[in-house]
Amino acid sequence: MEGSLSMLETNKTLDFKQQLKVIYELGKVRISLPIALSAVTGYVLMQHVMDAQGWLLALGVFLMSCSSSVINHWQERNLDAQMPRTKDRPIPSGRISANGALMLAVGLALSGSVILLVSSPVMALVLSWVTLFFYNGVYTPMKKFSAFAVIPGSMVGALPPLIGWTAAGGSLTSESILIVAAFFFIGQIPHFWLLLLMFGEQYQKASMPSLNQLFSNDQIKRVTYAWVLTTIASALLVLFFVVQSRIVMFFLIFYIFYLLFSLTLAVFMQKEFKVRPAFYKLNFLYLFMMIFLIVDSLVKT
Repeated sequence: MEGSLSMLETNKTLDFKQQLKVIYELGKVRISLPIALSAVTGYVLMQHVMDAQGWLLALGVFLMSCSSSVINHWQERNLDAQMPRTKDRPIPSGRISANGALMLAVGLALSGSVILLVSSPVMALVLSWVTLFFYNGVYTPMKKFSAFAVIPGSMVGALPPLIGWTAAGGSLTSESILIVAAFFFIGQIPHFWLLLLMFGEQYQKASMPSLNQLFSNDQIKRVTYAWVLTTIASALLVLFFVVQSRIVMFFLIFYIFYLLFSLTLAVFMQKEFKVRPAFYKLNFLYLFMMIFLIVDSLVKT
């Protein structure tokens, strides 16, 4: 551990608290935790309990996700230095060397892989590496050449529930988990497009292809709205074909229609479309879907 942390030392010495902060930022913990939760969702949907294996699955997926995020920081370190939003990230700011970040990514990936290998069927480990491949081997490089990299990149959102499902012994051809995976796949697209509305100009400054170069903000707003409608439709499929508890269904339907009403009002009735609130409201749908699916599966027992 001490040898790994020493790699965080570059031009200045960081204390232990600062080192942990660097690891936290590199691993994108606020993103990696929901990814682990989505894997738990798939596991509980199949197993109907949250046991020791489920917790080990969550830890393994979390570490793999953190590793993928660190690799992403390493891959985009030069681009990050060009954008105001990312120039203070650990590598461009000099708080960790590029080699140090890469060693951290390897350590996290090995740790996550070992945990998944000893606690779950091999397919869960294979799918976790497929997820890493889509994010770091497909989506991240493709962003430099295509503004539509988000479409294959959305596989990153669809695969974690499948990891949990297979970890619990489920089949990849099961209708229930495929509906859930489709919801998370579709939902990733408006998620990324809303990010473009917030930070598209910065991508252009870094000479990266952006939808802002192809469409006006108003056009992006309307296309994003169409994808939100598709996301809502897929959420309703989850409700009707996967969820069984009437109470869970009520709360999810209530939020879905609140989301539909508020975004419709924001897009078509308000003069200025406030992107950030729409972004958070959409993300809450994913969070609520995971939590309520877990609750629904647990109460079946």
